[in-house]
Amino acid sequence: MNITDVLTKELNIPRDSVERTVALLDEGNTIPFIARYRKEATGSLDDTTLRKLAERLAYLRSLDKRREEVRAAIAEQGKLTPEIDSQLERAVTLTEIEDIYRPYRPKRKTRASVARERGLEDLALALIMQEPSYDPPLEELAKKFVDPEKGVNSVEEAFAGARDIIAEDISDNAEYRKDIRSLTYELGFIVSKKSGDDPDGTYAMYYDYLEELYKIPEHRVLALNRAESRGAVSVSIKVDKEIILNYLLSKIITNKESPAAVHVAEAAIDSYERLIAPSIEREIRSQLTENASESAIKIFSENLRHLLLAAPVKGKTVMGLDPGYRTGCKLAVVDPTGKVLETAVIYPTKPFEKVDEAKKIVKELIRRHHVDIIAIGNGTASKESEIFIAGVLREIPEPVKYAIVSEAGASVYSASELAAEEFPEFDVTERSAVSIARRIQDPLAELVKIDPKSIGVGQYQHDMKQSQLDEALSGVVEDCVNAVGVDVNTASHALLSHVAGINAGVAKNIVKYREAHGEFRSRAELLNVPRLGEKVFEQCAGFLRVPGSKEVLDMTGVHPESYGPAKELLRRFGYTDEDVRERRLGSLREKAEKYGIERLAGSLGIGVPTLLDIITELEKPGRDMRDELPQPILRDDIMELSDLAPGMVLTGTVRNVTDFGVFVDIGVHQDGLVHISQITNRYIKHPSEVLSVGDIVTVKVLAVDTEKKRISLTMKI
Repeated sequence: MNITDVLTKELNIPRDSVERTVALLDEGNTIPFIARYRKEATGSLDDTTLRKLAERLAYLRSLDKRREEVRAAIAEQGKLTPEIDSQLERAVTLTEIEDIYRPYRPKRKTRASVARERGLEDLALALIMQEPSYDPPLEELAKKFVDPEKGVNSVEEAFAGARDIIAEDISDNAEYRKDIRSLTYELGFIVSKKSGDDPDGTYAMYYDYLEELYKIPEHRVLALNRAESRGAVSVSIKVDKEIILNYLLSKIITNKESPAAVHVAEAAIDSYERLIAPSIEREIRSQLTENASESAIKIFSENLRHLLLAAPVKGKTVMGLDPGYRTGCKLAVVDPTGKVLETAVIYPTKPFEKVDEAKKIVKELIRRHHVDIIAIGNGTASKESEIFIAGVLREIPEPVKYAIVSEAGASVYSASELAAEEFPEFDVTERSAVSIARRIQDPLAELVKIDPKSIGVGQYQHDMKQSQLDEALSGVVEDCVNAVGVDVNTASHALLSHVAGINAGVAKNIVKYREAHGEFRSRAELLNVPRLGEKVFEQCAGFLRVPGSKEVLDMTGVHPESYGPAKELLRRFGYTDEDVRERRLGSLREKAEKYGIERLAGSLGIGVPTLLDIITELEKPGRDMRDELPQPILRDDIMELSDLAPGMVLTGTVRNVTDFGVFVDIGVHQDGLVHISQITNRYIKHPSEVLSVGDIVTVKVLAVDTEKKRISLTMKI
């Protein structure tokens, strides 16, 4: 198998792009660096495609490694034939390779291995030949294998042992297993029955459930797995046994008239029922789970990407409010740079209900620090806190707005070592209030401090391979951080550690260097940081910004390796560094296009993609791609669940995208569900085709269940 050919075909990418990309990966280059600064080599592949290529490359290489291991193991037994070698070469999945290896794999003690030890293999071979007649007759032939000293006490025991050997050989046949696996998947059903306690009836729909295997949605696979793991139901795969046995017997029985046929048929039936069916069921369920996990990880990744790239609210002083009952509501006011100005605790909720005192404290903080926005966490006591804040805002002249902010993961962060380093003098709830405030100001910078699995934009994330999930989500975080860029003089080490090429140790060294020597004055100064060598600098430099640098290109996404061509480009069209700083390059692209992009790129000694990227960066130096996204919805009054009625049209924010629909925050503390069938009038396979986390949407209320706190919405208005 040629890996380059496979990648070219599967990903529909030109062969030379695949070869050059693989070479770049093998040289230790990071995905963000390759995606941004090696477009000429890759054919401008984006980070998502590059990650898919890297993941598939790793799988195919592990497949090749396993292929060679199996080939060597079979050869060592002296059983490697040209046919087996050809089968191994054609195998395109690990399952196929393991099926081929199955007959040669060292086995634990089985009924068949015991029968072989008792000398019954020749009898099994005689039976499988299915001769028209036997001389001596089968009964007489079997008597020769009766040997009480070996544990074979009768003719029937001899036949039984021979059948066990035949059954195992049938089970080990790669062709049979492949066909039976396909038949089971195409014709089988997944079935669940109630088997244990389920006090809340969470899994009631699966108490007596049946669905065709090939049709079952991936999210339902994970739901069934969870119900089974909780002990609420038992899950199995059912298929018409007669269809499978008819197939198997048609392959095994070569002479129906042979006296051995009855024994071979019995062995085939036993092979399927005892060995093949349970194994195939495990394999299919494992594959269903793997496919469902991959789909769920993909959805989680996309949701996380949109959440991290949500528009920041810049230049605003924010008061974060971490709601609570007995311990009170913690307040933290942060300035537009995220610096904590003041903290406080108020008790407007039960059991204390010190409303007047709380109002006085909040009003004073608003006046003293000129608060623009109040960010309220959406956890325990959030609704009461929202009612309280809405009441305060009605009593003051200042034009303050509030927003409900997801506090998912805030408690994880506030109790973390990172939070303790950042705010050693604060308790965990004060840290949480700071985090809530900063999530409005810069979602990306704050959320990178939290394990992505704790952010709450996935489904069934605890039911899948955690290593696979961690790898995918860390890739998303890395891509988002590098897409936006990082100010090296303000970024935390948590944020810096996600910059291409920078690990946690180097990130901490950057912060230590900054603390010891003051702000970085240029990108080149990064080379003075311990353990930040030439290779790391190459990978990270283009993603780090130094706004105060004398070198104007240090505040852009232009990589230092392209400073020469960028300066020549400016000189050629009569622009200065000051023009870049003051953003007076509005006609640069027009002039370049008039000159001829390809001609210009050639004269500068760079590729067209690099030239276009340089022009984009020079037009908007230090730009933040997130500024063009919709801002979060800010409110100044409250609406209750009881205020909702069918037919009401509201504006909301998409909080989560799942297989079956999207959850939308419409300002009543409880997110409403827009089922996939209510998203658009045209057919869609998945909600993500239309919507993403953070989208601002207009919805109409279909139904409200106040008892179960469920809101049904539609976008078909």
